[in-house]
Amino acid sequence: MLKNLYIEWLKIRRYRTFWVFSILFLVTILGINYISYEIKESTSASSVFGSPFRFPHVWQTITWLSSYSLFIPGILMITFFTNEYTYRTHRQNIIDGWSRAEFIHVKLAMIGIIAVLTTFIAFLNVLLFGLSTASSFSLDKIEYLFYFFIQALSYTSVAFIIALLVKRSGLAVVLYLSYAFIIDNVFKLLLNKYFWQTGNYLPLETTDVLIPLPFFGNVLPYQANHTTALIMAFIYLVAYYLFANWKFKTADL
Repeated sequence: MLKNLYIEWLKIRRYRTFWVFSILFLVTILGINYISYEIKESTSASSVFGSPFRFPHVWQTITWLSSYSLFIPGILMITFFTNEYTYRTHRQNIIDGWSRAEFIHVKLAMIGIIAVLTTFIAFLNVLLFGLSTASSFSLDKIEYLFYFFIQALSYTSVAFIIALLVKRSGLAVVLYLSYAFIIDNVFKLLLNKYFWQTGNYLPLETTDVLIPLPFFGNVLPYQANHTTALIMAFIYLVAYYLFANWKFKTADL
């Protein structure tokens, strides 16, 4: 696996789009948190919102704000995978001796690596903004960092599944963004209205609800059950894994 991952790295290290999206993600996640921090510091927002950037609340605040950037790693994963079909490198890997299982497992491992790196960036933002408030470091509420990791896995996995089905970068990106920002939310609203909050357990929503809006305490009318949401998230992740294996092993290369 390590050898195959190194080969994967050789494919992308000189790929300009990889570096552009990586820098874009870093700038976006830092920008979202910085703008929110400045608004809170420069207005009377703290009297309404409390101290969301102080420990321990900063764990929830940063992960919730950073989650709005998770579509970028998803687009990056789409680009990685669809390039295999564009340049026929997936066929070359099979010709060179990789099994189909090895090929798809490397891609799934990449999803995990992207999620880990994304979570690490969120962690650095927690330290940056949390310590800038002169509050004492605390591990209380650090579970939100784990929820963010699961959320990153979910968003990137959905992007990968769409890329696996479509195989065309432009169309896959459009479908992914449409689903993540429009379709998913429309279905959530309809299901929550007519089927008692079941919309909170759609593929992306089931991880979104793990990190609720941090600014108004617990005044929201409904809070999803974290245990149920986590179970559903793991079920979806296993389903993505099984489907990706089945689809690639049976697909015409």
